[in-house]
Amino acid sequence: MVSRVDQIYRSILLSKFFVRGWGKPENLRRLFAFRKILSNRETCQHLVDKTHPVNVTKEVDNGDHVLMEAEFISPFVDHLPGLLPRESEKVKFQVLLPKIWRSHPLKPTCLHLAGTGDHGFWRRKMLMAKPLLDDYGIASVILENPFYGCRKPKDQLRSSLHNVSDLFVMGGCLVLESLVIFHWCERLGLGPLGITGTSMGGHMASLAATNWPKPLPLVPCLSWTTASGVFTQGVLSGAINWEMLKNQYFSNDVFREELFNMIQSPEGHFPVYHEVGQQFAREFPKSLSHVQQLMEDEKEDASRRQAREVEARRTQEQETLAPQRVASGGVGLSLSLPRLNLFNSLGLSGSGKPQQKETASKNVLVGYRRAKSRVFRPDVTPVGIRPKQAVNTKEVRFEPYMPVKDALTWEALQFMRGIMDECTHLGNFSIPVDPSLIIIVAAKNDGYMPRDGIIPLTKLWPGSELRTLETGHVTAYLFNHQVFRRAIRDSFDRVIAKHYS
Repeated sequence: MVSRVDQIYRSILLSKFFVRGWGKPENLRRLFAFRKILSNRETCQHLVDKTHPVNVTKEVDNGDHVLMEAEFISPFVDHLPGLLPRESEKVKFQVLLPKIWRSHPLKPTCLHLAGTGDHGFWRRKMLMAKPLLDDYGIASVILENPFYGCRKPKDQLRSSLHNVSDLFVMGGCLVLESLVIFHWCERLGLGPLGITGTSMGGHMASLAATNWPKPLPLVPCLSWTTASGVFTQGVLSGAINWEMLKNQYFSNDVFREELFNMIQSPEGHFPVYHEVGQQFAREFPKSLSHVQQLMEDEKEDASRRQAREVEARRTQEQETLAPQRVASGGVGLSLSLPRLNLFNSLGLSGSGKPQQKETASKNVLVGYRRAKSRVFRPDVTPVGIRPKQAVNTKEVRFEPYMPVKDALTWEALQFMRGIMDECTHLGNFSIPVDPSLIIIVAAKNDGYMPRDGIIPLTKLWPGSELRTLETGHVTAYLFNHQVFRRAIRDSFDRVIAKHYS
């Protein structure tokens, strides 16, 4: 059951996501190809130089600990130039180091990645890094996300990423930048190293952990296997302009004929929806021509009806005591149906009276609705599905958070699921070196990060541990940071006992 608090909290926020759409098709094509390199630990190792230059810009003595600030240029710029905004190219991070290490000679250090809306360093520093240092002697590195804080593009409002592709750029950056920081920490003699994050930060931490070639404590909090559920079944999907995404998707054949075919989803149910979408894409031109023919017929009918009305008025007037000549211009009905906006872009033009236009428009729409029933349309009701890699789990139903009223929106929704699985599903990435060091903290009634119908992380990573909070997403974040910190401590205790004893 979705937390009511999650639903209410999301409804009062003003932030919108993907306000400019999917992003350029050529950028998505490049990102899809790069994902196949990034998701393989062996090939990803060659993307980051172990001696990538890092510049320490500030060092402050705070009594019991030292606060450092450092920066470097993101290696993502070298591999996919032009995709990262100029403001995001320079990476900035802070480091909290104790003056005296409790577990000397070991120097446990945890990297913290930001969740949605977590701009700057203060929140993670006060809620996670400083308590970890005080309670358990664990140092912290706090990385600023691209598109956030000091790396936010000037024309971006708050956390509202412009394009869907920006989320994939952010993920690619954080994977490579985390590797740079891990190598830098090792050069300083820090270790064992670990990584954590909450919500989106937890998922980004999971992606980064898959590419580190050594045992790594990993604590993803309030995240799950893929981001596809977040933006289709979670409450965040209500912050997306689906009408715009639908129109963009059907305005360019590359989206549905090329990019859809590039999608690789580990979820067993996705090919079913993919096949439905492909069938609809094949039938779409037929339905379009049928509707256009319908409008042409209606236009002719309207002209004939109007001619009869004019003739009837003329006859009636001639029968009056004072016959009058009637000059009446024909009123033509012109309907414009943009090629790829069937459901809400029926435009009317002409010089007739508003009432005549309205009547003709209603006639066209009625005829269109009747004809639409004879055109192929996928069933948009929830479908029973079961992930192929979890055959013993109960059957679940895919139910989008937002109502889906037409077949085009359904197809755009499936494309969103597909590209999110392609770029963020952990089943497409390498398994971390030692899954027994992974402690997953999840919320049972999470409205932001749905888990139904998605392969569980514990199935993908055998040996990992799942700890479940009996709350929703927002409540878990507000009142359970001590649970997150204990999980981090436990994960570091495991790596020390298993690999450093």
